[in-house]
Amino acid sequence: MKHLVIISGKGGTGKTVLSACFATLAEKKVMVDCDVDASNLHLLLDPDIQEIHLFRAGKKAVLDPEKCNLCGSCIPVCRFMAISKQNEEIKIDSISCEGCQVCSYICPVGAITMENNLSGEWYVSKTKYGPFVHARLGIGEENSGKLVAEIRKKAKEIAEKEAIDLVIIDGPPGIGCPVIASLSGVSLALIVTEPTLSGIHDMERVIGVVEHFRIETAVCINKYDINLAHSSRIEKWCKERSIPVLGKIPFDEVVTKAVSQGMPLTAYVNNSLTHEIRHIWLRICSLLKQKDCQE
Repeated sequence: MKHLVIISGKGGTGKTVLSACFATLAEKKVMVDCDVDASNLHLLLDPDIQEIHLFRAGKKAVLDPEKCNLCGSCIPVCRFMAISKQNEEIKIDSISCEGCQVCSYICPVGAITMENNLSGEWYVSKTKYGPFVHARLGIGEENSGKLVAEIRKKAKEIAEKEAIDLVIIDGPPGIGCPVIASLSGVSLALIVTEPTLSGIHDMERVIGVVEHFRIETAVCINKYDINLAHSSRIEKWCKERSIPVLGKIPFDEVVTKAVSQGMPLTAYVNNSLTHEIRHIWLRICSLLKQKDCQE
């Protein structure tokens, strides 16, 4: 089984649009949206949700007002200022609480307990392009790396059960824990970048992370024609490090039109832009050594 992850050092480079295109081009695959902090691949794949699972991570402090004697000893020890006294009542702000448990230890009457925190949900869906696993993390919730690992595990189970030998992962931006969880055990990492200073800087950072885990890497330059000098700089940088540039996608306003219609670009239009994306996909299949991964 091969795992392809599409990531970027920064947000807004077009990796989700490209992932949706690959969903239409791959013959048999399981799709996973690992950008759980701001998932949006479902907007293009129009999933029919089959299963809903709760995701619990970490703990939050919960106060039993019947036990509380209003001593206030918990207030000064909370370094996150999540506990306050309001109208002769002790209140705990669940959003500010970081689950450090100090308040539960310090409470002399045992009025504060730590309870498992409901952080979000994850889903198993059907789409016209195949199985799709995705998730939604609650606002301000943490442990997104754990959630990424959870949905990737489910995607692998589905692939094994249905004899599918390709998993396509729409990864998160940046270089943090969710990215590392998305990279675990993958066969190829496709870095989507753009010809801007921030795009180049963050591409170099995320490639450093990928190379640390000794994962095969390739690059795609999106909107390459908005700055040809920076595009040449990216190509030169990659050539010096023997990283293949699989393609250069031009800027086209039709991408915005496809997204506004909730459709993958390759299903919305057939033009020179989508031809380039198809060529990129063929090169990915070559790197993955899967002759039957395209339609």
